[in-house]
Amino acid sequence: MKLSQFTYNYPKELIARHPATPRDHARLMVVHAKERRIEHRHVFDLPTYFSKGDVMVVNNTKVFPARLLGENERGAKIEIFLLRPINPATHLWDVMAAPAKKVQIGGLLRFEAGLTAEVIDKPSDRSRTIRFLFEGDAVALNDLIDQIGHIPIPPYLKRPDEESDKTDYQTIFASERGAVAAPTAGLHFTPEIIQKLKEKGVITAPLTLHVGIGTFRSVEVEEVEQHRMDAEMFIIRPETAEVINEAVQNPERRITVIGTTAVRAVESNVTPAGALKSGMGWTDKFIYPPYDFAITQRLMTNFHMPESTLLMLVSALAGDVDFMLHCYKTAVKESYRLFSYGDAMLIV
Repeated sequence: MKLSQFTYNYPKELIARHPATPRDHARLMVVHAKERRIEHRHVFDLPTYFSKGDVMVVNNTKVFPARLLGENERGAKIEIFLLRPINPATHLWDVMAAPAKKVQIGGLLRFEAGLTAEVIDKPSDRSRTIRFLFEGDAVALNDLIDQIGHIPIPPYLKRPDEESDKTDYQTIFASERGAVAAPTAGLHFTPEIIQKLKEKGVITAPLTLHVGIGTFRSVEVEEVEQHRMDAEMFIIRPETAEVINEAVQNPERRITVIGTTAVRAVESNVTPAGALKSGMGWTDKFIYPPYDFAITQRLMTNFHMPESTLLMLVSALAGDVDFMLHCYKTAVKESYRLFSYGDAMLIV
């Protein structure tokens, strides 16, 4: 497929700079894919579209303050974007550096609260391996990073992170620390919605996919099949796999996946017989039309940027790129709020 097939225009004013208040008052476009029909609702109407025995798959990853502001040994301002710990016991981390030319092998980096790090390696132009010179264990280091770090809000918001982002850019399901970006579909949920779904007999099935910086990486090839995704770590526990597999075997029990990250996790760990496997691994799965989904039947997601891999995934589930672009153009016409802090879509 061509990258140009996944483009649309939108006014910058529709980019949501902050979430709706309350969160469940965001708008919800309900897309009936087979009928090619659209409804305009709100997220608080979500329980209407669930029945007893349905399964809702959610991503419980937790965003951590991955941006550290500091200086090098010469006093020049630098920013370190923490990607993942390579060896937690020795405080060795894989990071991105900016400006990269000021972060060189052998250099010493200084951050707030007296935290320092040495640059160990330079895997690529922008990536670095650093070791924090810290006396405590990994838990204590994480606590310090939480104190001095900044929440890595999406760059297209074009504003500094705010104190409110520490809670706004976190889902109600967040429990497993490790993401540098939020699984944004989950941002719309409130305790009230969870309670209503529970009362209807809906089963919540949590899994973990730690969203990486690649979620913001643009597709730079016209033939989308040539694009390569960054690998992200996922964990699917046995109890989650059991719940989902029971629903797979019962056509009356629908499986709704909350967010494209959770979709990539479940679709990455399927047996040849079509059952979900439990376990931990890394996935660089790239889903684009046409694609035969093994687990995902319905999807709740936000509105995504033009020519993004996320828009390609939702187009694959809808089964028609042109219809999905029609939905997006309708969202623009109806002034839906876009992207991470914006409104939502439910594909049924």
